Amino acid sequence: MPPLEVLLPVAGLALLDTLSPATLGVTLFVLLSGARSIARPLFAYLGTVALFYFTLGCALMLGLNAALDRLSGLSDNPATGWAMVILGGGLFAYSWVMPTKKRAPRRPASLRTTTMIGLGLATGLLEAGTAFPYLGAIGIMGTAGLAAHTWVPMLAAYNLVMVLPPVLLYLGHRLFGERLRPRLDRWREKIDSGSREALAWIIGIVGFFLLINGLGQVGFTDVLDSLLN
Repeated sequence: MPPLEVLLPVAGLALLDTLSPATLGVTLFVLLSGARSIARPLFAYLGTVALFYFTLGCALMLGLNAALDRLSGLSDNPATGWAMVILGGGLFAYSWVMPTKKRAPRRPASLRTTTMIGLGLATGLLEAGTAFPYLGAIGIMGTAGLAAHTWVPMLAAYNLVMVLPPVLLYLGHRLFGERLRPRLDRWREKIDSGSREALAWIIGIVGFFLLINGLGQVGFTDVLDSLLN
């Protein structure tokens, strides 16, 4: 069982990652497409996204753990905490000044399974560098020095939580059908118009999590002493 100081921020970042504009936008497009069969293409897309990020997370964790093993004691070194403070503070500051101009939403050309798998891979490849909640969670787990039998289930759970809202939207569509369509239309319009604003909020919150985690690692008293001296 991971310690609460690791579990709580990672759980918070997983919940934050459920607001991914790309994943929600593609899901709403599929649900509103009018296609006779939407389960296979939708779950092919979601499964590809989840598997891609799980694989990426395992690779990053293994690489980070190897680096930490080579640099013995780095996870307990205040320099690591200060790096998280600087990174978190930088992300938080950037979230206030980043451009939020509307971009054209990414849409699948068709709902064939192979197309949706390709779109899932494209989503992962194009957005991995800006998957700040996920990268933040990996940084927190890596610096905590968790064993593989602890962080592997955490990564799997993180990715399941990440795709849970699209699954719930699909179930709602199956249960309520056309009665839910006007609401889904409104949600898609909001996501399309506010995706950049949502990204700014996500970056700011991730920066806050990293900042707080880094401050906890170096100790608030060390921070105050450094500011006063």
